[in-house]
Amino acid sequence: MRKHAKPYGTCRLAEGAEVAGRKVLVIEDVVTSGGQIVLSAADLRNLGAQVDGAPCVIDRDQGGTEALKGAGISLLSLLTAVDLRAAAAS
Repeated sequence: MRKHAKPYGTCRLAEGAEVAGRKVLVIEDVVTSGGQIVLSAADLRNLGAQVDGAPCVIDRDQGGTEALKGAGISLLSLLTAVDLRAAAAS
């Protein structure tokens, strides 16, 4: 998912298979506020995709889970900031 469609090539916001009518995940490495996922999900939904989930590697525990929940998206994180602080302390 791109922030803006590139002005060359296929000029599409999302590359690959057609997203209309499909379940799509927005995958992130680190989530802080969740704002970019909400924006990307809105763009994908405008293309006809069903976006219900967003997996990430690290949730920084700074409001992302709540923001995504408000947009109808569940966040699934591999690690949280709490996990990382606990690992650093041991």
